[in-house]
Amino acid sequence: MKRVTYLLLAIAIAMGFNACDCQEEKEDKAMTKAIDLENMNAGVKPGDNLFEYANGGWIKNNPIPPEHSQYGAFTVIYEDNQKQLRSLVEEVSAEKGTKKGSVNQKIRDFYNSGMDTVKIEELGINAIAERLDKIESLKTKEDVQKQVAIMHRSGSYPLFYFFAQADQKNSSMEIGNFYQGGLGMPDVDYYLSDNERIVGIRDAYTIHLKKMFLLKGENEKLATKNAATVLNIETDLAKVSKTRLELRDPVANYNKMDLSQLKDLSPNFNWDVYFTNLGLENPGEMNVGQTDFIAGVSSIMDTYSVEQWKAYLTWNLLDNSANYLSSDIVEQNFDFFGKTLSGREEMQPRWKRVLSTTSGGLGEAIGQLYVEKYFPAESKERMLVLVENLRKSFAQRIEQLDWMSDETKIKANEKLETITVKIGYPDKWIDYSKLEITDGNYYKNVSNAREFEFQRNLNKIGKPVDKTEWGMTPQTVNAYYNPTNNEIVFPAGILQPPFFNKDADDAVNYGAIGVVIGHEMTHGFDDMGRQYDKDGNLNDWWTAEDAERFTKKIAKLETQYNNYKELDTLNVDGKLTMGENIADLGGLNISYNALQMAYKGNTPKPVDGFTSDQRFFLGYASLWRQSIRDEELMRRLKEDVHSPGDARVNIAPFNLDVFLKAFDIKPNDALFIPEEDRAYIW
Repeated sequence: MKRVTYLLLAIAIAMGFNACDCQEEKEDKAMTKAIDLENMNAGVKPGDNLFEYANGGWIKNNPIPPEHSQYGAFTVIYEDNQKQLRSLVEEVSAEKGTKKGSVNQKIRDFYNSGMDTVKIEELGINAIAERLDKIESLKTKEDVQKQVAIMHRSGSYPLFYFFAQADQKNSSMEIGNFYQGGLGMPDVDYYLSDNERIVGIRDAYTIHLKKMFLLKGENEKLATKNAATVLNIETDLAKVSKTRLELRDPVANYNKMDLSQLKDLSPNFNWDVYFTNLGLENPGEMNVGQTDFIAGVSSIMDTYSVEQWKAYLTWNLLDNSANYLSSDIVEQNFDFFGKTLSGREEMQPRWKRVLSTTSGGLGEAIGQLYVEKYFPAESKERMLVLVENLRKSFAQRIEQLDWMSDETKIKANEKLETITVKIGYPDKWIDYSKLEITDGNYYKNVSNAREFEFQRNLNKIGKPVDKTEWGMTPQTVNAYYNPTNNEIVFPAGILQPPFFNKDADDAVNYGAIGVVIGHEMTHGFDDMGRQYDKDGNLNDWWTAEDAERFTKKIAKLETQYNNYKELDTLNVDGKLTMGENIADLGGLNISYNALQMAYKGNTPKPVDGFTSDQRFFLGYASLWRQSIRDEELMRRLKEDVHSPGDARVNIAPFNLDVFLKAFDIKPNDALFIPEEDRAYIW
């Protein structure tokens, strides 16, 4: 149950979070050359392994640092950004006479409190003693339900999430939303599967639970008992949870009801007490995303005693506080979530962890400093041109589709035309004046930032959607499509090589950031995005015949990914990753077409021995270069809606005739896809 930013959670619920597959991690390796021959492995045929051909040299020369579970293009940029952000924060921290209450004072004190390890070690578990005592004092089930609301306000999320989000069928208004939660491990399969590896992780999790209770100060017997209780409660929650695949159906996850209907659905939970302590006396109509889950919470609430619920809430507090407490708790938390789940060998340096937390709590304040110093206006201007070229290309390709009816093409072009594009940074910044940050207590600062964000989100309920708001900070190395706003967003952080290189030729940039733009645009028209109209409302605007033909088209893509092996015995889940796979394929087609439009028939001469078509596809392949630990890859295959980097490179391009021609791919090449099996979608 890790911290979730509310707008991002809202987007995630709507679209399985249709963003680039961003990893929060690199080392000091530059990637500024458009196509660097040293990054390639010319000893491999592109038709046998395009990923290795394009990236083999880089992977060989860049082993995974011990602090990372994977290391690739995203992590390279992320770590460079971290160094820039550290410089900015340390400049702010060194300022004299900073006014109390100013943004600079808050940045300084937040960061410094996290770096004050003497004070953090001195406080130890006592940093959360008051909250632990509050849980220990609970006497009744109603007290437990009241405490759930109090913990939600302060950034811990027992049982479920509640947040504001645009009404999926009235996208101009914000309503309250329930979303399943309450699990310490990242997926329901970790609780329910009999797979040998999963059983091993579950056993390790039980040990982790016990050790965390011991670190809190409980004796061996009680810690063992409480660990078993937590696992039992979370397993029961997992049994009534939807799978990740089921969560990708926006219609099934839209269930609007009022408070009286919520009470009927979940009668053993005192919703009046919950909303009163949440600070929302009149929640109005709400979307209960997963009705079976919320109904299940009612019966599970009745199954366990108050003492057992106290153990569960205590664990929830420990879990959500662990990274901000003393080193013994931090290290135990890393032992399970870092080592066991992801295969990392060591923690990131403290400054990186604290900077990440500070950037999370004061994201747009730090982001404002970041763009002022590191985001040139020319990058935004060139991106705007690229986006409009991609929009024209997409419109052209829509007109050429053989599976979409004329009436649907009209609506598709209307939706495409109304997509809002946000680049770099927001026009209006978050006001942090009500957020209190001091220099004395790191955990308290984290908690205050969480409460501030929760209240800021809660205040939106019943009000019009603010479409100027961003779901990512400017320094984020990522991008996303938000269906209810019908918008694509490209933060400044991602607009760097290899994604965007202002000094590179068009072929490379169209193959890289151009494909990313097309990828995000396509999300508005994939298996989920097509269910939202141009105004962002959940409204299937395709004909039944269109949908049937589209489903046949994407079935070929699903088969291709289902058949792609990882670690010899595992396969990509083509259905879970469908939206991202469609977007990759669409992005390639749309951006390649846009590049040809930009050339206007004047194709440039080869550069460094590569034609413009080859450079386009090499630009694409460079985006997904990465090495990944086995544990992390296995985790992602189960949880991630994105396919692994090698699959993204070794499948999507092989559906394009122009790619096969560019690299002279032959039927006897390992990755060749026969024409009748190719997915021609966009």
